[in-house]
Amino acid sequence: MPESTVFITGAAAGIGRATALKFAAAGYHVGAYDIDETGLASLAKEITAKGAKVTTGVLNVTDHEQMVTRLAEFDEATGGRLDILINNAGILVAGPFEDMPIEVHRREIDINVGGVISGTLAAFPYLKKTRGAQVVNLCSASAIYGQAELATYSASKFAVRGLTEALDLEWKRHDIRVLAMWPLFVQSAMTANISTGTTNSLGIKLTTQDVADGIFKATQDRSKLTQDLLHKVHFPVGTPSKLMSLGSRFSPAWLTRRVNKRLANT
Repeated sequence: MPESTVFITGAAAGIGRATALKFAAAGYHVGAYDIDETGLASLAKEITAKGAKVTTGVLNVTDHEQMVTRLAEFDEATGGRLDILINNAGILVAGPFEDMPIEVHRREIDINVGGVISGTLAAFPYLKKTRGAQVVNLCSASAIYGQAELATYSASKFAVRGLTEALDLEWKRHDIRVLAMWPLFVQSAMTANISTGTTNSLGIKLTTQDVADGIFKATQDRSKLTQDLLHKVHFPVGTPSKLMSLGSRFSPAWLTRRVNKRLANT
């Protein structure tokens, strides 16, 4: 039986690195891609030392031609199999909306939204020819309600949420499942210097391993009951995210706004 494969963007550090190691430990052939060549080299060394297979490559997710090339290379390395695409690459910039230059807003959208669209589109031919393929998009609890001081980041994650929901419906006919992970704030370089009303209220408690474990678990249950009757698209990670997600389903809009206003100290 051919070995399972996973292609991960933003894999050199943080959530991407933890996820690559998690899947490698489970016997997957890991495709690890990032702009950080040094980080990729150390990741590849760590994976191969454990006896697992890894293919790496430099990838800027905003460069669609580069995305197409890296996916074609991974397809060749794996013998034509792509079980899971994980669109993980992203950035987070915090602060008052009006204080950020337009270039910062555009970069956040280009990476967080454009990178997901580019990766998913370029991967489609390989996903389509792999039975039971899956796409995992890194979303955020910031897509539950727009977050003050994270306006553009939050908007980018709302876009990822919409794309995930639409493609999960659209690509069912191709036997491709599309799902989104919803962590709150995660302890990583991305949040190392972040201080907003919400981060101060809730803290930054999730680890990259928590998210990696959540991704792995979400992709492993392919039973007919789960895929059909109990089909799930969004996967909150951590208790706060789960409570916020659940609360947003049942609370009136005015209450959801008030809670978020209180958390953000605005």
